[in-house]
Amino acid sequence: MEYKLLGGSDLNVSRICLGTMTFGQQNTEAEAHQQLDYAVAEGINFFDMAEMYPVPPNPATQGRTEEYVGSWIKARGNREDIILATKVSGPAEMASHIRPNLCLNRANIRQAVTDSLQRLQTDYIDLYQVHWPERATNFFGQLNYHHQPELDGIPILETLEALKELVDEGLIRYVGLSNEVPWGVMKFLSYAEALGLPRVVSVQNPYNLLNRKDEVALSEVLLRENVDLMAYSPLAFGTLSGKYLDGSAGPNDRINQFPRFARYFTDRGLKATAEYVLLAREHGIDPAQMALAFVNRQPFVGSNVIGATTMEQLASNIRSIEITLSVEVLEGIERISTQYSNPCP
Repeated sequence: MEYKLLGGSDLNVSRICLGTMTFGQQNTEAEAHQQLDYAVAEGINFFDMAEMYPVPPNPATQGRTEEYVGSWIKARGNREDIILATKVSGPAEMASHIRPNLCLNRANIRQAVTDSLQRLQTDYIDLYQVHWPERATNFFGQLNYHHQPELDGIPILETLEALKELVDEGLIRYVGLSNEVPWGVMKFLSYAEALGLPRVVSVQNPYNLLNRKDEVALSEVLLRENVDLMAYSPLAFGTLSGKYLDGSAGPNDRINQFPRFARYFTDRGLKATAEYVLLAREHGIDPAQMALAFVNRQPFVGSNVIGATTMEQLASNIRSIEITLSVEVLEGIERISTQYSNPCP
């Protein structure tokens, strides 16, 4: 395994992070513990969650992911050896069951942290992330920004001041963002610099061969400001493995269980996927491992957030850290990317 200090923090995280949003929905507690044990044995020390998980959001299961990780920590007694990241939800219909009047103000953030700490059975969180912005902007597949300041909610400054209180109390160590755009990242950073507030160390956004939009502007922000990307959906919900191209997806596969996650199954997305899969096979590489290795090599990526429902998938995904893509493969990727530019942003 390889490791990297995340952003400007002292969190020496594994370049592969285990995402856990299947825990409590597609994976049982025993299966979750098995994944966590295997990940640690393979050198992974970084685990990502959210108060909203598992996905899809459901009042009956909300918080179960953190509970499963918490029971594992209690059983193994390894809290000091691992780095825990979780997230506070912003306002959205899909998360309205979490708390009344959900927003990113002091009261909500403090309650979210309190609940997450209890579920995780720990007294601190290493990286605490804002799951999505409280304003109308381009995230969750939205493009072509439409200025709607009347939809702005809690000001970013108030959110960051609330997070500072939690840092000062030792409840969280570092602050991160998720599903954020360059303007939002820079706004958080400018407040931190001007007012002595916590500096954002990471941004967790979707990034994969079908969605490279963050290379356009956000990558410069990350590299110049020493903030790292935590890349989620590096396999585009499993699409880039090639397993959906022939229509052989089983009833337990994510696309059939959760059809709302069909953003990577557009006509252009599937055509691009077919080209990437063919390229990988021509060079004797597993398509999923090629897609993950591409993400792993990016200089603005601090950690690649993988997820799996089976142990076989988990083992294969982790082994991507061992793969170095040849010049010929990288040239092929750029050729396909030019032909199908960001087909599934």
